[in-house]
Amino acid sequence: MAEAPKLPLKVWAVSDGRAGIEAQVVGLSEAIARLVPCEVTIKRVAWKGRTGRLPWWLNLLPKRWLTPESGIPRDKGDDEWPDLWIAAGRATLPLSIRAKRWSGGRTYVVQIQDPRVPATMFDLVIPPKHDRMSGDNILAITGSPHRVTPQRLDAEYAAFAEVIDPLPRPRVAVLVGGKSKAFDLSSERAAQIAHSIQIPLEQEGGSLLMTFSRRTPDAARALMAARLRHLPGMIWNGEGANPYFAFLAGADYILVTEDSTNMATEAASTGKPVFVLKMDGSSLKFRLFHEELERQGAARPYGGAFHGWTYTPIDETDRAAREVLARIGVEIPAAAVEAEVAEEPPKPKRKSRAKAVETVAETPAPKPRKPRAAKPKA
Repeated sequence: MAEAPKLPLKVWAVSDGRAGIEAQVVGLSEAIARLVPCEVTIKRVAWKGRTGRLPWWLNLLPKRWLTPESGIPRDKGDDEWPDLWIAAGRATLPLSIRAKRWSGGRTYVVQIQDPRVPATMFDLVIPPKHDRMSGDNILAITGSPHRVTPQRLDAEYAAFAEVIDPLPRPRVAVLVGGKSKAFDLSSERAAQIAHSIQIPLEQEGGSLLMTFSRRTPDAARALMAARLRHLPGMIWNGEGANPYFAFLAGADYILVTEDSTNMATEAASTGKPVFVLKMDGSSLKFRLFHEELERQGAARPYGGAFHGWTYTPIDETDRAAREVLARIGVEIPAAAVEAEVAEEPPKPKRKSRAKAVETVAETPAPKPRKPRAAKPKA
């Protein structure tokens, strides 16, 4: 990009529509828009037939196989092309590697994650550090870009404040993933996790804020919900408004299964203690990722007990946004340059037990037992 583009920037957040992938491209786009005036448009790429399953190098005429809803210009050099193309996901690769040429050099192309093709095909690649990529046009970050901001957490919490405010502390958010290439969640492991959460919550008199992923196996989901439903709190069953961000905002501690980069990164952006739950399986990349979170003071392996600590919230999305703007020559206004002072997260407070808010089944939950006094630590 020879000259810095004029404001407002025209930004396209391009993905295949999967929630996790879209959150990354939209998250980075929104972070840029918080720094300079932007017009952000979400583009969801879709292919006709089985074209989307082809390797990028076999998709020789990608425009021909795009669905009209994808909204990608047909003509080269069209004024419709954006200043910034921010994409992620395998389905976007045939377009990302051609976007700069199609736009007549106008568009600066940013690809998130390891594209598994030569990084020189893009202007900038933003992979997670645990992918161990390096180069002049590579900006490695901890985890992945996301949409969590203090303002969004406050707004999302407000919608669930009537439910969460009365719950006793410590409030423990549990974010459960599921089956992936490297990990799985068997019924046996799900039972172990549920037991390790139940005991300290009953002893400390706290409450539970639990949500599941679409990848969570049905058997594991049902078992964990059945084991923990008697506790005060809320177990989201996938119906109605999603309380995910409200859970992050309302929690004193956050537990997240080890299979998700997105969830762990979002949790670490809150500045609250993050505990990583072991699943079935293993992955070197995820081990490196969790070790990086530990080095930055954000996360620790979960050992069956809750304890607090403080650290500087991880804000890699903002760092990536500033780097993108610097590379295209756009100056950030002085007001946005000033760093925000991170507030210390509130310390957990103990309150009396409250009635559980049951969202898993229609049958009423049994009355919670009187909490036992916490045993003194040796």
